Amino acid sequence: MAAKKMAEKRLEKYKEILLEEKAETQNVINAINDIQKRGAKDGNGNLSAYSQHQADLGSDTDESERRVYILEKELENVKMINSALKRIYDKTYGICEICGDYIPANRLKIVPYAKYCIKCKEAEEERKRRRK
Repeated sequence: MAAKKMAEKRLEKYKEILLEEKAETQNVINAINDIQKRGAKDGNGNLSAYSQHQADLGSDTDESERRVYILEKELENVKMINSALKRIYDKTYGICEICGDYIPANRLKIVPYAKYCIKCKEAEEERKRRRK
């Protein structure tokens, strides 16, 4: 039996979608990095933006932690997008890595870097829940 693979035209369509999503994600990462580099300095490089009040300092810390969390999520997205792009180049994109069936187009439209079909993804999530 021949190995399953997606049509070349569809692979190109998904490649464009993934590259666009990667560029958007990279923009978010770059914006967060710029904010983190500036830190508590204002646009002129002065330290006057440091919080003077404990409540302001707490808010600044909370906002910084939130940016780090978003940055980590976006970096993980880049990894998943790169993995999907590799599957496109390998001609294995759109094929579930567990069962070998096609991943439905509706799923790929929502999660273009999906590597599992819905059934296998749900089973994987259930296994993770049981381990906890």
